Amino acid sequence: MSPHETALGPVARAGAGTASRPSVSFEFSPPKTPEAEESLWEAIRRLEPLNPSFVSVTYGAGGSTRERTHRTVVRMLKETTLRPAAHLTCVDASKAQVDEVVQDYWDAGIRHIVALRGDPPGSLGGVYQPRADGYLNATELTAGIKSVAPFEVSVSLYPQKHPESPSLDHDIDVLKAKVDAGATRAITQFFYDIDAFLFFTDKVRKAGITIPISPGIMPVSNFKGLKRMAAPCGIPLPGWLGNLFEGLDKDPETRKLIAASVATEMCARLVEEGYSDLHFYTLNRADLVYAICRVLGVREVPTEQAA
Repeated sequence: MSPHETALGPVARAGAGTASRPSVSFEFSPPKTPEAEESLWEAIRRLEPLNPSFVSVTYGAGGSTRERTHRTVVRMLKETTLRPAAHLTCVDASKAQVDEVVQDYWDAGIRHIVALRGDPPGSLGGVYQPRADGYLNATELTAGIKSVAPFEVSVSLYPQKHPESPSLDHDIDVLKAKVDAGATRAITQFFYDIDAFLFFTDKVRKAGITIPISPGIMPVSNFKGLKRMAAPCGIPLPGWLGNLFEGLDKDPETRKLIAASVATEMCARLVEEGYSDLHFYTLNRADLVYAICRVLGVREVPTEQAA
């Protein structure tokens, strides 16, 4: 790297083409209303030409969106060039019921599942009570999925400790168990402390875990909403982030600019640190994610190349 390039920040280096182009993936949620469905598909069509490595569709607490999740991923498979992954949880279902859902996904042509323990119905962050006839946790669920068919299975990872975990080392032991059960990728919960993320993933690699780790990126312009999402998950929000949004409650355009700036700088640095797979929590909106991807060098791919 030349002295001139060294003087540039990570975003400028990305624009200069001196950083590698990352792979990206996007998370969407199944829509609740016809209006929400229209917004979702506008976001999907805007982001589809970026040729993500995959897209995932969430699964509501207690399996509350089971049918909508299935309908959305199947429509993606039929009507787009995307490679959809379906989220699946253990909550409020027997092993037989979950296995039936897994088989239905395989029969529909879905080949990737995001295996999660899940939250109790109507109680994000509440106390989880497994069913006696159900899967105990995401490790058991992963093994169950692989026993049905040879899916790619992604699992979750908390770089700043799962809220129910006693330590980071315990989280690493849990991840090892998931890998032994068949997990092929880890997707992290969103975070804003890059140094903490790098510290944790260094410990993961030193423990001999080699599956790809995709940093989860949440480019949110509503800080109050972000705090509501972060609290049940035990995700620390740094003071500097709150300061950036202070006094902007009635200025959504400035908040969007700040959100894009923060997330783009995070992504550019993560790419320079060697993390080439970024997972975006889109909240069913495309504008911020599209802009961030463009800065990172992720541009539209002609449909015939993406297929």
